[in-house]
Amino acid sequence: MAANLAAQNAYKQNSVTTASPGELTLMLYNGCLKFLGKAKTAITEKNIQEKNTNIQKAQAIISELMATLNMDIPVSKNMLSLYEFMNHRLVEANMKNDAAIIEEVEGFVTEFRDTWKEVIRINRQQQFGSGNNGQA
Repeated sequence: MAANLAAQNAYKQNSVTTASPGELTLMLYNGCLKFLGKAKTAITEKNIQEKNTNIQKAQAIISELMATLNMDIPVSKNMLSLYEFMNHRLVEANMKNDAAIIEEVEGFVTEFRDTWKEVIRINRQQQFGSGNNGQA
């Protein structure tokens, strides 16, 4: 069991250290969604400490996403505002034990994640192409 856990941890560490910046961002979005889901479950189970811990983890990820924005790109200002809004809503969700607010934030994070996945896919397609210069 301990060896299996050590192997899983090594795999996770290797995944993070070898991931591209785009893949790391995708991992952040997925992690945020995981913690939001756990927070909703904790609200249902009336586990206030677990809810608080997972909302704070989601907020830490959103803060990291904010810190990585390139503010020289115009869309980053809009993203920053949306991230700030999501963090504010998570503070509300935490204070009110409101799973509906968490679901609202999940909707934003899911859209961002799915868009980011598509960006990665398009970039890979352009980078590695079909090998025939786009001709059928």
